[in-house]
Amino acid sequence: MWYQYMAAFFAGALLTNFIPHFVHGVSGNKFPSPFSNPRGIGLSSARVNVIWALANLVMGYLLFWAAPINNSNPFMLLTFFAGIVALSWHASGHFPKKHKE
Repeated sequence: MWYQYMAAFFAGALLTNFIPHFVHGVSGNKFPSPFSNPRGIGLSSARVNVIWALANLVMGYLLFWAAPINNSNPFMLLTFFAGIVALSWHASGHFPKKHKE
């Protein structure tokens, strides 16, 4: 089903988005989030980033489970990795522009 491929793609993207927010949050560092001002550019507190990271983890896991992603369907797995690549590529271009503390 087509919606399972969409779930796989967004599972990859959300699980990838979990990483920088979680690492910055548990390190006590400020980092851009959708709740910063200006949105996605300004810096949010470490706790906001931990909460946002955990929300991404839960949503990504639920989509990963709903897809379902496993080795028996290589196209589903490829779609999952495409979500990882897409978010990684976007983040590598976006976050260097973040405001400094």
